[in-house]
Amino acid sequence: MMPASPSPSAPPGDSIVARLDALNEFDREPVSEDRLQGPGSFIGLYAGEHVAGTEFVIGPLFVAHGVAAADLFLGLLVGNMLAVLSWAFICAPIATRTRLNLYWQLRKVAGPWLLLVYNLVNAAMFCFLAGSMISVAATAVGLPFDMPMPALDDLYPSSLAWVVTVVLVGAVVTVLAILGFEKIAQFSKIAAPWMFLVFVACGVAVLPQLGVQSAGDFWRVANEVIWTGIPQEGRVHFTFWHVMFFAWFCNMAMHIGMADMTILRYAKKWTYGFASAFGMYLGHFIAWIASGILVALAMQTGQDIAPGPIAFLGAGVAGAIAVIIAGWTTSNPTLYRAGLALQTVTPNWKRWKMTLAAGTVTTIAALFPALMMRLLDFVALYGLLLMPMGAVIFADFWLMPRLGLRQNYAEWKHLLVSWPTAVAWLGTLVACWVINRTWGLDIFFLGLPGWFIAVGLYLGLSRWQQRRDALAAAEPLTASSP
Repeated sequence: MMPASPSPSAPPGDSIVARLDALNEFDREPVSEDRLQGPGSFIGLYAGEHVAGTEFVIGPLFVAHGVAAADLFLGLLVGNMLAVLSWAFICAPIATRTRLNLYWQLRKVAGPWLLLVYNLVNAAMFCFLAGSMISVAATAVGLPFDMPMPALDDLYPSSLAWVVTVVLVGAVVTVLAILGFEKIAQFSKIAAPWMFLVFVACGVAVLPQLGVQSAGDFWRVANEVIWTGIPQEGRVHFTFWHVMFFAWFCNMAMHIGMADMTILRYAKKWTYGFASAFGMYLGHFIAWIASGILVALAMQTGQDIAPGPIAFLGAGVAGAIAVIIAGWTTSNPTLYRAGLALQTVTPNWKRWKMTLAAGTVTTIAALFPALMMRLLDFVALYGLLLMPMGAVIFADFWLMPRLGLRQNYAEWKHLLVSWPTAVAWLGTLVACWVINRTWGLDIFFLGLPGWFIAVGLYLGLSRWQQRRDALAAAEPLTASSP
């Protein structure tokens, strides 16, 4: 991979503020050719982001919801494949053609006022998600100090030690996010291989304590002890379909929701979207399985099931350090996205200042353990809230020209709000709520029908709007090329 050109920088004698102001992350313009990255950056970034501390939360929750072993393995295999294909064929091609981040591309489609509303929601969701990852890292940082660990049902901070630890971890994560994409990618490339090996070692190390004495014992123990098919009291029983759709849509906001345009705009080729497989199969397959094995032993022995303690149970100090670093490598790009979302709607503020503000909100959110312990529900909700705008971008970029309609209509007409976009966003969420209430379809499953509803609403309303405007102006309607 050719080294990227350095960002413009301030003279050596300038203040730290001037140096931060000089960081160029192409907030409102296409990424320049000399700053494009090779495949290694994306392999490292996706592996680092998805071999994450949060895998020590999600894996155990599958155990708690009583997934059967066969359902888990097959569901993860299929669901993660669908996620990779979504990154490669839906998000990456648009990112590498426009070279714009999600927010500036959406501004062309939605108008600045609607973008303001969306970005506030977007930034809040990413702050909460990054906050859960900081919470995960804090459970490992607090181990040497005998910090009381949050339980599955804890809502509020459990101790002063928890508050201090979260604040310190949040400060480190915020500094790394401020430094920008290249520094985040470099950090992930270094950390990801080691983290993955520790995840595997954690799971393998405790198998004998669960009754696995040979390779032939694994499947029997998996069914009888780990993924038994019996949920804990008060929890919904998960099937193959729950696992498959969750694996596919737990990152719905990133791929079909187009948030990773912000990352993939730096890719030299759209095929780098397939680098997401390193995150999905190393993290959302192997790491979820390994953490499920760990929590099964922790439950048997009556130990804490917070991420830090169960990693320590499997790999000692190395496991705890892996949780800390994994929390950082996941929260860094998430917080980076949140900072860009806020910067896009604040014309006179630099990206680093908005990232600092987002980091502050994120750290406050991380103080509440419920955000970490309800991670399955949260990632499904935030993905569903943000997904319709990704569907709108897809429809506007690929389908509008084929229907003889103009792309980026809000920009062309200087509209403050694109009402077809607004109706498509809110209408999709209402439709998903109706589907949930009428047919009882779980939130994990709503992303698929919701995406098609958003595309249909946007195309239908845009066609009506543009033909009405053309007739009113008595001018021919001219389609633009992609």
